[in-house]
Amino acid sequence: MRILVSGASIAGPVLAYWLTHHGHEVTVVERSPVLRKTGGHAVDLFKPAMDISEKMGVLPRIESLATGTERLSFLREGTRKPVTGDVTKIFAAASDRHVEVMRDDLSEIYYDAARSDVEYVFGDSITSIGQDGDVTFEVGSPRRFDLVIGADGLHSNVRRLVFGEVAKTFTGAYLAVLSVPRELGVPGAMSGHIGPGRSAQVYGARHIDDARAVFLFRSPELEYHHRDVARQKQLLREAFAGLHPQVDEWLTYLGSDRVFYFDSITQLREDKWSRGRVALVGDAAYCPGPAIGGSTSLAVLGAYVLAGELASGADHEAAFARYEHEMRDLVHASRAFALGVAKTLIPTTRAGVWTLVRGMQLVTSLPSWLVRPLAKLNAKGIRLHDSMDVKDYEGQGAGVPAP
Repeated sequence: MRILVSGASIAGPVLAYWLTHHGHEVTVVERSPVLRKTGGHAVDLFKPAMDISEKMGVLPRIESLATGTERLSFLREGTRKPVTGDVTKIFAAASDRHVEVMRDDLSEIYYDAARSDVEYVFGDSITSIGQDGDVTFEVGSPRRFDLVIGADGLHSNVRRLVFGEVAKTFTGAYLAVLSVPRELGVPGAMSGHIGPGRSAQVYGARHIDDARAVFLFRSPELEYHHRDVARQKQLLREAFAGLHPQVDEWLTYLGSDRVFYFDSITQLREDKWSRGRVALVGDAAYCPGPAIGGSTSLAVLGAYVLAGELASGADHEAAFARYEHEMRDLVHASRAFALGVAKTLIPTTRAGVWTLVRGMQLVTSLPSWLVRPLAKLNAKGIRLHDSMDVKDYEGQGAGVPAP
C-alpha cells in the first residue's frame, strides 16, 4: 500500500521503518523544513521500546548516546542541605531494560534507520484528506494514498482535520525545558530545587554542547497559544519567581534565542484512533501526558503494532480495529499511571515534598539486589511499562492496495 505518515519525530519514523519492513511504500511529511532539533528533554525507553529498537538494529547506537544520568539531588525550598538519590536504582525498580536518551538523538536514530527506503518531505503540511485518499498540501501538489497516518504529536494536524476536537484531560501540571550553558549542568547528574507545586532541575550529558533546565509546576489551566513563545516564557517566570536564586539564574536565559519548550501535561481521552483510511499513532492518538506517562515508549510500541497489524491482511479497517484492541488496555493503564505520577512528582504541600524526597532516599538506601524484586510486586504501578508485551509480526506480508 501507499501510505502517508504525518510527523517525523518518534512515532512517525518508527512506523515508517516497520511499514517499509513489511513491504509498503511510505512517504513521511513533516512541517519543519529539516529534521526537528528542538533541544527537548531526555526521554525514557523501557523494555518494550528497547526490544523493538533492538529488532530495528539501532539499539547499540541508542545506548551509545544515553545521557548517563546516575545521580539526583534536590534542595527543598526553605532548607540548606540537599538530599541525594541513586537514579540507577530508581530505574532498576521501574524496568529490567531501560535507557534515557535525548529526544533529538532518538528521533535522528529512528529517522536514519529507514531514510533510504522512505520518501521524506520536509517543510510541508497536510491541508485536507479526502475519503478516497486524496491529500492536499500547503506546498506540494495533491497526491493520492491508500492510507494516511497521523504521527504528529499532541497538537496533531491530522487529528484536527479528520476527528475535530477530541476529549482531553488536563493533569493540572505544566512542563518546560530550556537550553542553558553547558557549565551549568554536570554530565551524569541532575540537580535542582523543589517546593510545593513546582520543581526545577538542570542536567548535562557528555555528548551535548549545552545543558538542559527542566521545570515542572502545577497551576490552574493557563491561557496561551501553543505557538506563543513569548507568553509561555512570561508564564514560566511567574511560576518560578522566588524559588531559589539559582533557578532565577537559569531563567535569565529565557531572554536569549536558546531552544525552549513549554506545554501543558494533557492527556488525550479518545479510544477510537481510526476513521476510514486514516489512523492516529503515538501522542497524536493517546498521549498519556508528556514526561509522566511513558509516552515515548508507548509511541514506539504503538507504531510497531500498527505496522504489524497492517501487515496481517489487506483489510485496513480490520487492521486498525486490531491495532486499537491491542493498544487500548495499555493506553488506559498509562493514563491512570500518569495521573498518579503527576501528583507524586509535583506535590502541592510541604508534607508532600518531604514524602517524595524520603521515598527517593528509601529506594536509594536499599541494596541493589532487593530493589527489582520488590518493584516486580507492583506490575500495574512502577513496573507498568515493562509489563507491555511485544508481539512477533515477522513473516507478515504487505497488504494489497485498499479498494
